[in-house]
Amino acid sequence: MKRFYKDVTVASIDDGWRALLDGRGIKTPGGRPQVVPTKALAEALAAEWAAQGEEIDPGAFRYRDLTDFTIDAVAPDPATIVAELLPYAETDTLCYRADPDEALYKRQLEVWEPLLAHVEARLGVQFTRVSGIVHKPQPEPTLAQLRTELTGRSPFALAALKVLANLAGSLTIALEAIEPKADAEALWRAANLEEDWQVELWGDDWEAAERRATRFEAFQLAMRLAQLAG
Repeated sequence: MKRFYKDVTVASIDDGWRALLDGRGIKTPGGRPQVVPTKALAEALAAEWAAQGEEIDPGAFRYRDLTDFTIDAVAPDPATIVAELLPYAETDTLCYRADPDEALYKRQLEVWEPLLAHVEARLGVQFTRVSGIVHKPQPEPTLAQLRTELTGRSPFALAALKVLANLAGSLTIALEAIEPKADAEALWRAANLEEDWQVELWGDDWEAAERRATRFEAFQLAMRLAQLAG
């Protein structure tokens, strides 16, 4: 598609901010006005449009795609997203450890335990740790508190959490990732601890490394979306 606009601006409206193309507001695929809660996010959306050349690259609109998902899918029904997020807590990667006599267990204890304990203290919950792969349910009070925590989040935070939890296999990592000053690289290493362990034992695979880099980009993008949306 050829570029069909000249000017890209940002404007404040009654309930938020919009990126404008030649003074006209953008709509989502669902036909809703693409209104966002902060000027910073509107400017990020505008920057994607401004960066286009003579031909528009549909793959270059990563903030737009996440924003449209938020407005069209998350905001109208946040309860569904909350229900989709809770299973990540029930099978959270950080709760499933190797057997205590294995070397991997020590690495998991060093990296995962401080992170999990921090989330427990911050949210007032208690997770069940499991050695092995046999599923054990998390305490009902923990799941209830997590549901309350998620229900209080904005649609943009929920959209970011959905992406982050899927990439990390962990709701606890996702919740840490949308906190101010979160360390993306440290959280990503925690999410990929077992994969890194295998690489240390057997060597790296360039295709796997390439996939991981692409996933990390998506992880960082979701973090930035939550930060920009305030």
